[in-house]
Amino acid sequence: MEEKDALGVKRAALRRLQAELGIPQDQVSLEDILFMTRYHYKAKSDAVWGEHEVCYLLLVMKDVKISADPSEVSSFSYLTREEVEALLERGAQGEVQVTPWLRIIVERFLYAWWPCLDEVTQFVELDKIHRV
Repeated sequence: MEEKDALGVKRAALRRLQAELGIPQDQVSLEDILFMTRYHYKAKSDAVWGEHEVCYLLLVMKDVKISADPSEVSSFSYLTREEVEALLERGAQGEVQVTPWLRIIVERFLYAWWPCLDEVTQFVELDKIHRV
């Protein structure tokens, strides 16, 4: 990974935006991607399988045209903070499935960032890996 300005991570994100969400690289540039932080994530799927990885949190605030690859994304929605809160509550009640990593990102990071999007760079942590 190229460490300066998380350039390698941003380049990978551009490729994944195109492959998974169908967002062409002419709509999002490296400069549009803000590296926020990293977190170490571990969760069991069942008695044998699970996930154990370091995840990068990147932020893009831009209007884009999404043409998601159906083999990668079954659906997507734009949600307000209140709608995200309701979704997480419905997940806690077992009404819908919510991945553990979504709950972690929202509760540990997004709720703090959301009211400060105009000044979100104050939350950038290039050298930290959160343990969750």
